[in-house]
Amino acid sequence: MMDYIKDKGILLVDDEPELLKLVHKILENEGFAKVYTASSVAEGMTVFLEKAPDMAVLDVMLPDGEGFELLKFIRASSDIPVLFLSARGNAEDRFTGFGLGADDYIIKPFLPQELVFRITAILKRAYKNEAPTFTLADATIDLDRAEIIRGEEHLPLTAKEHAILQKLYENAGKIVTIGSLCDYVWEGDSYGYEKPLMAHIGRIREKIEADPSHPKALVTAKGLGYKLLVSK
Repeated sequence: MMDYIKDKGILLVDDEPELLKLVHKILENEGFAKVYTASSVAEGMTVFLEKAPDMAVLDVMLPDGEGFELLKFIRASSDIPVLFLSARGNAEDRFTGFGLGADDYIIKPFLPQELVFRITAILKRAYKNEAPTFTLADATIDLDRAEIIRGEEHLPLTAKEHAILQKLYENAGKIVTIGSLCDYVWEGDSYGYEKPLMAHIGRIREKIEADPSHPKALVTAKGLGYKLLVSK
């Protein structure tokens, strides 16, 4: 669950109305709520200035110029990630796009799921340091401040507790295996860390649960791992 990623604004610029509508629908269906569209370089510039998107998906061939011009305009004031989605797939065009600071280049026709994967991956990389705040049954977690808020109490998170909650939040509602958690928290060296992980989980529960012995938010999937249940 990457709510803060799905909340990012995406600018789509393409002069094919049907394709623009299709990509808009694909992203909407994937949970992206802020999708802005334009069909020319000039319109793209206007929408960029008005909406300040967090990412742009640009066609190369546009009625009043090239997407490369729009990328130059964007780069004059912003380092948001940019992906080109174009029928022009020759090496020269790709090199031009990357040379101007594009993050990716997909050639039409494309697979919708691949586009979603690439956009999501780019946004995760670009905004990985943005730590969200989210609510559990009995507490609120502020990963940016590394603290847990329960009523009037503000309880600090240790580095390991922060890493565990970050990993669980990224997969909220899903089981995260013990091995995956250990690999993430101890950076690939998971052997022998199952008991320390359990100890950290216990301490986190003491901070986030009203009744740690009957957890509502950080639950155990016996023999598999743990699951974080985030309130809507």
